[in-house]
Amino acid sequence: MRRGDRRIANRRSAAIRRSSFTLIELLVVIAIVTSLVSLLAPAVQRSRKQARAVVCRAHLKQWGTALALYVEDHEGKIPCDMGPLPGLSLLRGLHVDERSDPNAHRRYHGVRTEGIACCPMATRTTGERAYAASFNGQLYLEVNAGGTFLAWEITRPAPAFRGSYGVNRNLFSPLFNVGSSPALFMRDADTFSLQRGNNMPVVFDAGNPSTGLSSADSSPPEIEPSGMGGGACINRHNGTINGLFLDWSVRPIGLKELWTLKWSPAFDTAGKWTKAGGVQPDDWPLWMRRFKDY
Repeated sequence: MRRGDRRIANRRSAAIRRSSFTLIELLVVIAIVTSLVSLLAPAVQRSRKQARAVVCRAHLKQWGTALALYVEDHEGKIPCDMGPLPGLSLLRGLHVDERSDPNAHRRYHGVRTEGIACCPMATRTTGERAYAASFNGQLYLEVNAGGTFLAWEITRPAPAFRGSYGVNRNLFSPLFNVGSSPALFMRDADTFSLQRGNNMPVVFDAGNPSTGLSSADSSPPEIEPSGMGGGACINRHNGTINGLFLDWSVRPIGLKELWTLKWSPAFDTAGKWTKAGGVQPDDWPLWMRRFKDY
């Protein structure tokens, strides 16, 4: 190789060496990128959860629109459910009772509920049966368990249906609590005659399709329901659940706030599990003490 060509080749090699990363430089860059990702990941996760909570409230708003139209057409009446899980037929959109022919899918109402039946935080199910009902020795209803981040699922009668909201069983049951008569039979609950509709839950995040507080003395879960079960007291949205109320408004509900809601006309909203009733922060189970007091 001629001397001039050798000098050109040497200059090219030096330029390549100057433009290349050393191993240490590469490791430093990788460490910086890893640190940035670890810092950003929690923020991205929080944003994702917040977005899912917004979608959840949008679903409940659609439930409110459907129910508002129903009660207008039925002179203020919310349909009561004679089945073992009040409100199940409403959520599913098809009748579920011991007298219905499972092969004749008679609709309970005209709303297709599949698209709004699940909170985005709870769409999967374990497939473990939690409830079954029979009539005249024949099994006609099977429901798989739901939970904080699990959907419940009706597997019988077919077709299967999955959801992660629940209805206020006090409101949808024929044995509706009215005034001083805790077991007065009513065919339908008249929403127009009920007071404080903005504080009476109708549909909300829940681990069961039919749930709610039966009395102000109902105790909170001693252990956080992280898996199956939990009713309405589940930490699905960072210390809250989302709920639709009888005035058709939708908002987050603090877990301790559940005891201040008007679950039925006879429910004491100043019971022992409220600040008005004298509850102290240390009275709550350990897993709930960090949540807001009401």
